[in-house]
Amino acid sequence: MRIGRMPLLAAAAAAATALSAGAAPAAQTGQDSPRQEQSFAAPGLTKRAEILIDQWGVPHIYAGTLYDAFYAQGFNAARDRLWQIDLWRRRGLGRLAEVFGPGYAEQDRAARLFLYRGDMYREWLAYGSDAKRVAEAFVAGINAYVAATRNDPSLLPPEFKILGYEPATWAPEDVVRIRSHGLTRNLTSEVERAQVACKAGLDTDELRKGLEPAWQASVPDGLDPCAVPGAVLDIYKLATREVPFSKERLNGAADPDGGAETRFAAAGADIDPGTIGSNNWAISPAKSATGRPILANDPHRAHSVPSLRYIAHLSAPGVDVIGAGEPALPGISIGHNDRIAFGLTIFGIDQEDLYVYETNPANPEEYRYQGRWEPMRIVREDLPVKGREAGTIEMKFTRHGPVVLDDAQNHRAYAVRAAWLEPGMAPYFGSIDYMRARDWDQFLAAMNRWGSPSENQVYADTAGNIAWVPGGLTPIRPNWDGLLPVPGDGRYEWAGFYDRDALPSEFNPARGWVGSANQMNLPPDYPYRERKIGFEWTDPSRFNRITEVLSGLPKVGIEDSKRLQMDYASLHARRLQALLAPLQSQQQQQDGRTAAALKLLTGWDGVVGFDSPAAALYEVWFTRHLRPAVVAALAPKEVRPVIEGGDTAVLVALLEKPDQRFGADPAKARDAILLSSLGAAAAETENLLGQDWQAWRWSSLHKALFQHAISAVVDDATRPEFDVGPLAKAGDGYTVSASTYRTRDFRLTAGASFRMVVDVGNWDASWAVNTPGQSGDPRSVHYRDLAEKWVNGEYFPLLYSREAVEKAAERRIVLSPE
Repeated sequence: MRIGRMPLLAAAAAAATALSAGAAPAAQTGQDSPRQEQSFAAPGLTKRAEILIDQWGVPHIYAGTLYDAFYAQGFNAARDRLWQIDLWRRRGLGRLAEVFGPGYAEQDRAARLFLYRGDMYREWLAYGSDAKRVAEAFVAGINAYVAATRNDPSLLPPEFKILGYEPATWAPEDVVRIRSHGLTRNLTSEVERAQVACKAGLDTDELRKGLEPAWQASVPDGLDPCAVPGAVLDIYKLATREVPFSKERLNGAADPDGGAETRFAAAGADIDPGTIGSNNWAISPAKSATGRPILANDPHRAHSVPSLRYIAHLSAPGVDVIGAGEPALPGISIGHNDRIAFGLTIFGIDQEDLYVYETNPANPEEYRYQGRWEPMRIVREDLPVKGREAGTIEMKFTRHGPVVLDDAQNHRAYAVRAAWLEPGMAPYFGSIDYMRARDWDQFLAAMNRWGSPSENQVYADTAGNIAWVPGGLTPIRPNWDGLLPVPGDGRYEWAGFYDRDALPSEFNPARGWVGSANQMNLPPDYPYRERKIGFEWTDPSRFNRITEVLSGLPKVGIEDSKRLQMDYASLHARRLQALLAPLQSQQQQQDGRTAAALKLLTGWDGVVGFDSPAAALYEVWFTRHLRPAVVAALAPKEVRPVIEGGDTAVLVALLEKPDQRFGADPAKARDAILLSSLGAAAAETENLLGQDWQAWRWSSLHKALFQHAISAVVDDATRPEFDVGPLAKAGDGYTVSASTYRTRDFRLTAGASFRMVVDVGNWDASWAVNTPGQSGDPRSVHYRDLAEKWVNGEYFPLLYSREAVEKAAERRIVLSPE
């Protein structure tokens, strides 16, 4: 397949003559017409609805009934993000090969293994009484816009023309059956821990991942950790990854990325272990400079274009909510209504386990369970493939979940049990319940039903209350801790799930604020040894910095919260500076480059800023030299590839208090590692940025490139119309303004997908930003118009009142029922 330069972005826009059968006849210029009013026929809508698009691309939806609002939300999501949500659906349902060809059949089979296959009656009830009706209205709106594109193909985003297919229509079940797009944990870590246990012992695994609260992992009885192959999760990773496009794969190559070991590099390998997290906090009226609560949230995810998040406003009888959600889902998961505000981060519940089975040598489709052979459930489905006759795929399931690997030679099989395959676990769909809460009691009741992903919610309301509440379906493991794979022979079974009341919460604390940043936040008196919720959490440095700033301010204002979301101070850098400072006295024992590097870093303010020479040196040293050097000194060679960069919090603590693992004189060995790695880093930074150290800039290395999924299959002239960037960026994976990057080239990979600061009760004084833009259509002015704001820490007003919205509106879209 050859995809060359296509003048479609301009030509398709200029050629469009009507937006729908009901549009006015004047000529249009694509998605962003200069005409202020547009109209569409909307079959199934009960009353006239309006969508006002403000100057930042935010749709404000005004509908006559509650379910008309969800219909209009679906219609608008398709209008602005059609290719993105169509791809989301195809990836999740395993329907890629029917439009992209045989190169995607393997990913389709993997995705289908992880579809929800349970009872749909229980599924709908798990989210609330009207969940099915909400989904029906939402997909009816999507389908109405898809129908409009068939009447007028100029409405289609250009990706469909480039790749040669049309969008599909949706069923309500599609919204909730797809589970593989949510944030998952800790299956990959279980396998890595087994590999380390096999080759070096569990004590060494602390270097890879520290456990919190204090805990010592142990190998479950009956498990041989060496019997867990490194490739056991290839199918799981394929099912949960994004869709990679390449010319080879579109031409039918089943594995163009170089095999199972390298297939998943784009999904997370070679990334700074600061990796993906989020921040949120709520300030009480007593501590707020406004006298009202303030709520802030900046959820972090892998960067993409279009953005994972989409900001929208739904206003109708029974709902008036604004904020961010995911474009393929109804509702708002981060935002506020007229009474309450809410914002989320991930809470570390362990919701996954890998089961290892002995299979019957006489029949590999049977596995030993409680002393007898139990048959696997075999599911066969047709798999449509473009250019070929439909084939049949076979999928196997045990009582615990989908089989991800058959090892017939060694008579073993491996299956995944995931809480997110239970009823009511469609990621973020439960927000349709809590976004309509009117007070704390109603919000808490909704969180009692929350399933996936497990999350911390911070809450604030117009009555002046603030709160923190975690939620998520929490497996009860009565006789193990979930940290390693377990035999599937019946000895290791979940004993149901904890009630939400078994999790902690906090309401109106005396300190005047609540917050989270994915850190271990179980209270000191929490009975974690009995309720083994999870032991793997994110590095605490972001939360420690949030605590430092908020605790140090007598009053916290809106601008303070904005500044904190963009804070680049590194607590890890400060701790390492304290270790370097005494070494300056040994200057005569050092070469000139190392001595100069010591001077630069010890005189630095520890802020990973855009224009900082010291920040550039620090990041090169920390990620490319110091961490690998510590791992090399402390871990056997056999497990270093599994440990990679190691757990930064653990490594920094070991450097501060070196023990016998460093040798006979731990402090001396530690100092030698610090100096040798620093000298090597200074030499590399010279190679990267030149001999003039004062001209070094962290932003010269650290850049954000929002790369479109089809970037690899268009030519060089077309690619800039889809990609956004590169944009210079400050921060790193451990600063509050999280800016995670690939260690091999410092390219930004993850960070804030959306930022929001809410003035609770004075709603029009709230602020937000998306990135790189609200629209997913490259023809739109809102495709990339927020990228510079996002990178520079700027915001736009998140308008809420009808009066303010009308003043800022640039387009009005009218949906009329037939």
